[in-house]
Amino acid sequence: MKLLSAALLAGGLLAGCASTPPGLPALRDQVRNFTLDARFALRVSLPERPAESSGGRLAWEHKNGNDRILVSNPLGVGLAEIETSPTLSRLHTADGQTRESADADALMEEITGQPLPIRQLPDWLLGRARHPGNLKNDGNGRPISLAEAGWQIDYAYDDDAPDALPSGVTLRRASEIELRLRIEEWKTAP
Repeated sequence: MKLLSAALLAGGLLAGCASTPPGLPALRDQVRNFTLDARFALRVSLPERPAESSGGRLAWEHKNGNDRILVSNPLGVGLAEIETSPTLSRLHTADGQTRESADADALMEEITGQPLPIRQLPDWLLGRARHPGNLKNDGNGRPISLAEAGWQIDYAYDDDAPDALPSGVTLRRASEIELRLRIEEWKTAP
């Protein structure tokens, strides 16, 4: 159950990398919908408990404010599928269980024991802050770090293009949770 909780936590904290396919817009401000495939490494260090680490793969589709996230082990075997909409969030596990909640963040906390900012993640992946003063850009004008809602988000890029999407994203909450994502493919749409 601990590995499943860690995988679900990672699925909830998803993020981004790699190159944008030709012909698709890369301007962060124009991106509204995206799909991405990524590898993740998750470390959870809670007081009075041994640290837990896990890793795997995730496939994420964000379209019209709805999300579908498939979390798999490193070999690609599906562990869980998370679906969120503005009104309902649903989790399907590999063992056939389903849980639902009107609040995606609360659903993830119920399952993993950790409060997770599921609804904020699409914006964070693209370097969008609720308060622009929380965002720092690099010399090319790209997001390099963001501090918001108790989370630190750091971005990495594979090239120097000003419109490049992140090739890596690391999310940290204090010393308790660290999620590193490496996107193998970004597909974006306005």
